[in-house]
Amino acid sequence: MTTLVLDNGAYTAKIGYSHQKVSVVPNCQFRSKTNRMKTFTANQLDEIKDPSGLFYILPYQKGYLVNWDVQRKVWDHLFGKEMFKVDFAESSIVITEPYFNFSSIQESTNEILFEEYQFQSALRINAGSLSANHYFLSHPSEICSLVVDSGFSFTHIAPYCRGKMMKEGVIRVNVGGKLLTNHLKEIISYRQLHVMDETHVINQVKEDVCYVSQQFFKDMETAQLKGEENSVMRDYVLPDFSNIKKGFCKPREEMVYTGKYKTGEQILRLANERFAVPEMLFQPSDIGLQEMGIPEAIVHSIQLMPEEMQPHFYQNIVLTGGNTLFPGFRDRVYSDVRALAPTEYKVNVLLPENPITFSWEGGKQLADNPDYEEMIVTRDEYEENGHFICEEKFDI
Repeated sequence: MTTLVLDNGAYTAKIGYSHQKVSVVPNCQFRSKTNRMKTFTANQLDEIKDPSGLFYILPYQKGYLVNWDVQRKVWDHLFGKEMFKVDFAESSIVITEPYFNFSSIQESTNEILFEEYQFQSALRINAGSLSANHYFLSHPSEICSLVVDSGFSFTHIAPYCRGKMMKEGVIRVNVGGKLLTNHLKEIISYRQLHVMDETHVINQVKEDVCYVSQQFFKDMETAQLKGEENSVMRDYVLPDFSNIKKGFCKPREEMVYTGKYKTGEQILRLANERFAVPEMLFQPSDIGLQEMGIPEAIVHSIQLMPEEMQPHFYQNIVLTGGNTLFPGFRDRVYSDVRALAPTEYKVNVLLPENPITFSWEGGKQLADNPDYEEMIVTRDEYEENGHFICEEKFDI
């Protein structure tokens, strides 16, 4: 029996057999402005010649799976001959789901996996639980860890003790990568150029130029300076999809501070947007959201735990998810948590080498674990007991 591990995120799906490398593909469908009739799925995005005005059709809304038609098409593509050629009769699947998922979504997932695809067995689990599993395996002496998963729709903070999730300490911050990209689109559209339809391009801009400020007010002052003194300012060359396929940042020595560039390139000039957009993860109140920032939520989550366990959580904070890739993210989380935590506790924040595939790696390790057989629901069990057996076994 081979095990397929699918970390089914709201933005990307991380998928691969437990004995292979992981593939990261967009978990959505696309329509291009030039070819409205044709729909592209997952990694077919690479086939689109002109991704300007790209229209995203997402299976997830607000972090929950709501569009089953799109999700099925993505799964058909992933399981089909273009990607993994899954032999369902010989395969087990580990699939992730959001924290506190709705039971109606869980039942639909069970039905599709067992009745439509006919997998031999399945395990439905939170991505955070897989990350915690991965962390505990690589740090066998630790008994507690706090997983911070900052993804597309939300940021979740979840404490784990001896591999078990402490539900009472799970906190959700309603800020994720989607909100940051949308906010950046609004700022650029208001200040420079109408880009409200350019989600794909602006997402790339966000990933290329944004960073987390260590001293917000100092950076704000720098961003207001003129000319070369403004070390924050960057010029971003937008793609035209004929000569320039992918946008890029101009090197500082090539930047023109007065007048225009000689070339016909379309330029976005970015200053305080570079750090003000990721700042929303730390200060959601900046844009009027009545939410805690990530460091505050981390401390609040730990304070909900028994007092004798709290020092262990502070020492084992693990960052996962795409937003943690912003330069300066780990350092800012550390300094903010250090400022809020009791002085006698040691604080340690770990950013894995690849925070996007960290939970997938945990799923891969889980599939090789001798206890794996105890955790799964087989198709025979499902046919005999229905959803009840899944509820019982996947109590997460």
